[in-house]
Amino acid sequence: MKTIVFLLSSLMLIFAGCKTQQDPLEAAAEKAEQRMWYEKAVQALNDRKFVLEADYIDFKYGRLVYVSASTNFISMHEEKATIQMAFNSPYAGPNGIGGVTVDGNVSNVKMVSDKKGNITFSMTVQGIAVSAMIVLRLTNGTNRCDATVTSTFNSNRIEFSGSLYQEAESNVYKARSL
Repeated sequence: MKTIVFLLSSLMLIFAGCKTQQDPLEAAAEKAEQRMWYEKAVQALNDRKFVLEADYIDFKYGRLVYVSASTNFISMHEEKATIQMAFNSPYAGPNGIGGVTVDGNVSNVKMVSDKKGNITFSMTVQGIAVSAMIVLRLTNGTNRCDATVTSTFNSNRIEFSGSLYQEAESNVYKARSL
């Protein structure tokens, strides 16, 4: 009786262990897909036609807010940039969807790759309602990206974290800008 219980429990543990392991083909396919998204993101940075769709925004003192990627983004189209934040609130805000949208001209663009393959893309944005330095950090092998927007007027900073896409593959809604 003890041997039957031992065999049954051993079989259950073996099958449970096998279930938690990831299929090597599936893992390789996922890694190849992530690599494809990374290469597209690098191409978008080189072409200066990209959109960072933010999953969450981190404010100066560590306040983290999860947001909708379709209405919270940083985009660049050649020499023009847009920064948009929109929160779920009853107040419509200056852009009409609960936040702020600012447009500006881009200058001082620099793109640097470190020895691990991570890319740092920096630019200055000047416009009617914005004067900021934006630094994007793209992690090697994926299209995950962090962007820090630092005001040139004061010490305020906002960090966007999300995925970087080519402009044509992005799915964002641009609201009324200031």
